[in-house]
Amino acid sequence: MIKNDIKTRIFKLRDQIEDLRYRYHVLNDPKVTDEVYESLTRELRKLGEAYPEFIDIVNSIDRVAGKPLPKFSKVKHLAPMLSLNDVFSKEELGDWEKRIKKLLPPSPLQGEGQGERSQVQRLSASSPRQSAYFCEIKYDGLAVSLIYEKGKFVRGATRGDGFIGEDITENLKMIGNLPLVLNSPPPSLPLSKGEEKGGGLVPHLLEVRGECVMSKAVLERLNKKNEREGKPLFANTRNAAAGSLRQLDPRIAKERHLDFFAYDIAGITDQRGSKTDQHRFFKTHSDKHNLLRQLGFEMAKHEKICKNLSEVQEFIDKIEKIRPKYPYGTDGVVISVDDLELQNILGVVGKAPRYMAAYKYPAEKATTVIKDIRVNVGRTGALTPIAIFEPTLVAGSTISKATLHNMDQIERLDVRIGDTVVIQKAGDVIPEVVEVLPKMRTGKEKKFKMPAKCPVCGAQVSKSSKSSEASKSSVAFYCTNPKCPAKNRRGMQHFVNVFEIYEVGPKILDRFKDEGLISDAADLFTLKKEDIAGLERFGEKSAENIVKSIEDHRKVSLWRFLYALGILHVGEQTAQDIANHFGNFENIKNASLEKLNEIENIGPIVAKSIYEFFKTKENLNFMNKLFGSGVAILKGEKKKVGPLSGKTFVLTGTLTSMSREIAKERIKNLGGKVSGSVSAKTDYLLVGEEPGSKLKQALRLRSGQAQKLGIKIISESEFLKIIKS
Repeated sequence: MIKNDIKTRIFKLRDQIEDLRYRYHVLNDPKVTDEVYESLTRELRKLGEAYPEFIDIVNSIDRVAGKPLPKFSKVKHLAPMLSLNDVFSKEELGDWEKRIKKLLPPSPLQGEGQGERSQVQRLSASSPRQSAYFCEIKYDGLAVSLIYEKGKFVRGATRGDGFIGEDITENLKMIGNLPLVLNSPPPSLPLSKGEEKGGGLVPHLLEVRGECVMSKAVLERLNKKNEREGKPLFANTRNAAAGSLRQLDPRIAKERHLDFFAYDIAGITDQRGSKTDQHRFFKTHSDKHNLLRQLGFEMAKHEKICKNLSEVQEFIDKIEKIRPKYPYGTDGVVISVDDLELQNILGVVGKAPRYMAAYKYPAEKATTVIKDIRVNVGRTGALTPIAIFEPTLVAGSTISKATLHNMDQIERLDVRIGDTVVIQKAGDVIPEVVEVLPKMRTGKEKKFKMPAKCPVCGAQVSKSSKSSEASKSSVAFYCTNPKCPAKNRRGMQHFVNVFEIYEVGPKILDRFKDEGLISDAADLFTLKKEDIAGLERFGEKSAENIVKSIEDHRKVSLWRFLYALGILHVGEQTAQDIANHFGNFENIKNASLEKLNEIENIGPIVAKSIYEFFKTKENLNFMNKLFGSGVAILKGEKKKVGPLSGKTFVLTGTLTSMSREIAKERIKNLGGKVSGSVSAKTDYLLVGEEPGSKLKQALRLRSGQAQKLGIKIISESEFLKIIKS
């Protein structure tokens, strides 16, 4: 991508992010999600890192939320409401720790006198570089700030732009678990006398930060009610909570049954009413949580002080397991340096504190750019368009393709090659494109047209199926060729069996074709674990096993490759004879009919079948597709030399000491050849129990003039002596 294109992309990203921010925070648009916003923001930041000359444009997005709505009065926060920097993996969490450790002071030298130490050295003596971390659930709701004076709730506001928010005090009073009057804390704190509840000691002024949330159960009831009344449904608990608190009528907020969970104390003053250093009251962030509980606030049930990042990761993993059934929406875990002195040293940069990070669980949506749209043909002949894009992380998996379903879906979404789109992978669902971001267009995007001819066999494509009734309402396009290789289920199963990809059975092949993942066997070699793991009844492990089995069998011998192609009249032994005769694939592909007729044990009918196969365009396209998908024919296969070199065996009947397949392998390992039929070049006929017509054929050849052929008929016991000698 050239510099002008990069600059255009950066401007487009910035404008799209600003628009989403306004719609999300100000208009409370239920269609806007954190996942899309964060995906675009991450791309913008990466471009800023790669192209520092554009960093000013990138940094222009570093502000919090949007403007307050005009229908609420404006409130200035006593302290800015900041956002958190996000991390999305164990590695990114480790990078965050490395960055903050560089900013913390080193531990003092041993034996240094207390009087000679600076304030920073004294601090690091009690709090070395390795600080404890405090972990807590990150609720997916609406962040608010609460002000209490002498223990009484007097004002509450939304985040707004971080400095000025919206006064929603009356609505917040409708939240049942939000304390309107504080409980009395322990007498050790130098606070003030409260106005109610017996006049106990409470902070003169207290600013509490927390999250207003709606439970999943309440959202379900609310949406059922809205559905009955024909009202719009809420997309998630976050939108429902935000919408409830932005109602001018507090009774609506009361009916919504919201909850409040405190997570921080932003400011506290003593009985004189003057601002004081929080360190007078607390040593750690966890101390704040303890005080909030004593004052009567409900806190998250799951939190933990962790000694190191290993314990932090354990907490993250624990919450991830309980998250699906957790009563409230949560999108991650907040990790804080617990020591407040160290927090003070680390400080704030831009919009976010250095001493905190939000670990975000894999989003079910992400944004990406469509590089191409390809078409797969299913076993019914239906053509399925597939979007191809750069590998993108979504729902914990890196995916590079997503279904577009059909032409009607493409037209409805107005999807074009080059578009920036939203992809989704929710639960056991194959990735799909769900939205286009038209504001990101540059004018270079191209519309997609369904091909007029089948990409597999070249036959005409029609918007109809076998059933005339079905075709009237069909939205799919179909290949009209009844013999299209894409419809050949048995042929594909033969292919994977010959390649020894035993993890892929008939039902799995059918499923892959139905989902539009593959059109033919060549497409198997393009599959990634993430393509399969999202399918219903396919887990990470089964997907991993399938992909590994495919990967392990990309390289095959020449005879296996030929046999797998399913050439008419070409069985296993004939494929071996062809491979042995010509030595490489190019010689076989370019062989004349005369050359093919020279192969031992191959007659004119078989030779003609092979010749015509390699002259058919569709077959050549399929083989090129195989090679393009990473399939390779093993080179330099040397004929095995041994005591049976130059000897040809034919087997008939049932062997008792081993299977016929094992017997064949033994012969080949000793340098011999195995043929499927008796001929003048047969040296041994191995006869087992209940032999077939091959024995009669050999006896006929040995009679009269054919006795000169010297075919030796041997029993199983004689064969065992030969291979053991």
